[in-house]
Amino acid sequence: MKVQIHSIHFDADKALLEFIDSKLHKLETFNDTLISSNVFLRIEKNDERENKLVEIKIHMPGKELFAKRNATSFEAATDEVVEALRRQILKVHA
Repeated sequence: MKVQIHSIHFDADKALLEFIDSKLHKLETFNDTLISSNVFLRIEKNDERENKLVEIKIHMPGKELFAKRNATSFEAATDEVVEALRRQILKVHA
C-alpha cells in the first residue's frame, strides 16, 4: 500500500512519519487489497489539550474508508484512527 502523509502548517519529524507508516502497513494483514492511503496531520487552534488531529483515507477496490480522531499526541490519535479503520476493514471483509 502506498502511504502519503501530509502535515498541514508544520513539519512532522521522521519518527512520527515512520510510526504512522508502520501502523498503516499493519492493516494489510486484515486485507491485502488496500491500494493507498492519505494521512492528514493538523494542529487545531484551540485551548483544548486534545488538539492533534489525524485524518486517514484508505482506498481499496470499489471502496474508500475514512476515519479521524483528536488526541493529545499524534501517536495516540493515529492509534485510535488505525483501530477505527481496522474495524471498518473487517466489516467490509465480512
